[in-house]
Amino acid sequence: MFKVLRHKEPQPGQSRTVRFEGHDFGAQVSFFLVDADPGRGSALHVHPYSETWIVRKGEAEFTVGDDRTRGYPGDIVVAAANVPHRFENVGTDRLELVCIHPHDRIVQELV
Repeated sequence: MFKVLRHKEPQPGQSRTVRFEGHDFGAQVSFFLVDADPGRGSALHVHPYSETWIVRKGEAEFTVGDDRTRGYPGDIVVAAANVPHRFENVGTDRLELVCIHPHDRIVQELV
């Protein structure tokens, strides 16, 4: 048995980022498929689990605690649990990321 979440084109002005929470599909993992314009990113936040980012396209700056690094296509960046973190598209094109949450629900607290 399987379940499918079909892609839907966003309406004008609507975010292109897809949020997937595993509990809706019987999965033990959740994620965001990020599609962000230059200058856009996440607010500073924490999770009670580590978060793994996979850069698919573009250039991102990741802040994890007091550290910063750049990520490029093919890079994998991991933020430890309970450490404030964020990302921002610092490139000139759209940023595509996969943000993996090893939990059946996305548990996030803004800092």
